[in-house]
Amino acid sequence: MASLNTFIDSEASLVQEAALAVPHSFDRCTHSEGAIRQPVHLCLSCAVPRGLCSACSVACHGNHEQIELFPKRAFTCDCPARVGDTDCALHKGTVAGNASNSYGQNFKAKFCRCHSTYDPKRERETMVQCVVCEDWYHESCLNLRTRPKERPPTPGHPVNESDDVADNDSNASNDLPPPLLSSSTYDSLICGACVLGNDTLQRWAGTRGVMMIVRKESDEECTTLIEDGGVDPRWKVLTHEDDGTEIVVVTEKEDQKRERDSDDHEVCGIEERATKKPRTEAVPSVIASSAMSLVPDVGSGTPCVTPPINFLAQKILIERLSQTSAGPAAKDTSISLLGEGDIFLTEGWRERWCRCPKCLPSLQKHPYLLEEEETYEPPEDPDSGLSLEELGMRALLNLPRDRAIEGIRAYNTMRDDLMAYLRPFAQEGRVVREEDVRDFFETKAQPATG
Repeated sequence: MASLNTFIDSEASLVQEAALAVPHSFDRCTHSEGAIRQPVHLCLSCAVPRGLCSACSVACHGNHEQIELFPKRAFTCDCPARVGDTDCALHKGTVAGNASNSYGQNFKAKFCRCHSTYDPKRERETMVQCVVCEDWYHESCLNLRTRPKERPPTPGHPVNESDDVADNDSNASNDLPPPLLSSSTYDSLICGACVLGNDTLQRWAGTRGVMMIVRKESDEECTTLIEDGGVDPRWKVLTHEDDGTEIVVVTEKEDQKRERDSDDHEVCGIEERATKKPRTEAVPSVIASSAMSLVPDVGSGTPCVTPPINFLAQKILIERLSQTSAGPAAKDTSISLLGEGDIFLTEGWRERWCRCPKCLPSLQKHPYLLEEEETYEPPEDPDSGLSLEELGMRALLNLPRDRAIEGIRAYNTMRDDLMAYLRPFAQEGRVVREEDVRDFFETKAQPATG
């Protein structure tokens, strides 16, 4: 049986946890701040789905069904714009709709390139946000793992102990095996669609610090038993070391012998020359010409520091561009894509961009690619971490003297009645049940008779 001290310590611990989880004050709508990058919540209960700031999600729509969309840039809170039955309690007056807001599929509760509805009760995967479009992608749709089974829909379903991963390398998808790329190995994601929309991102794909997930060259059918949510062995990480070049193999006839260079060597009786050339023979000419067109112009006076083009990465992007141009039918029938064109950027990626006149303009169109954006956070709540007793005393101090005295008298009366009610339990050694406490307050709530 838990003691009173244990109960008090538990309550104090809960107060501290709540203060750490929600340390902010939610008494001011951000509509007056204009279009800013801020955490956005989608209200599903309103007649027209609306994007809410953190304060309005609590103060105005606290009893509504919501989905947290996390930060969205250049967004103005929709709560003051009257489109439903709920008026904004934090903003005086009604405003017109926010025409500058961009409402992507997330505002229809759809996410990822698979356009699925997010259900936190059944979802097991970690989702990663694209830096550019700010949509969220499943790790499986990024080819970082296979699609795991959903959680059972029954509320309160116990977790199977065999599903737990004791390995310290497990990621945020806590009951799944580690993905092909763990979150600690990259800093940010840019989805393939956004890469195709920016020339500079295309040029850097597959270079140092800009990794991609690509299909392995072997066409052999995978016979390995894959763990639920595990890594598909048909995919690999493409880095700058795999640049789409190959060793040139030259076999000499007896009458065409030459003097061997010092850099040459022999492997399995086949003479190899230690030179490399772009593997243009293995790449269609349209891809080679498109890739070469991405080479920056260095005649402008400012040196370009863009790394050498990764031809395999360019082949993937051209393939994706061709598929996109072909329309939805091609997406349904094509199963041999080399990759989706997503890039995974390692730490410090903003400092590594080339800023020559050829590369800089496409980056300047998206300033967040050059400098990290500031994300608005609600001001901290000065009452965060205070217990209910401390909050009650603070409220009493703000009341007029006569009302404060009445409140203290009412509190003392209830305290004395509760002690008298609980005294027999202590004398007889009985456990106080929830029903007993409920009966006490229900009796106190009944009007006095006679």
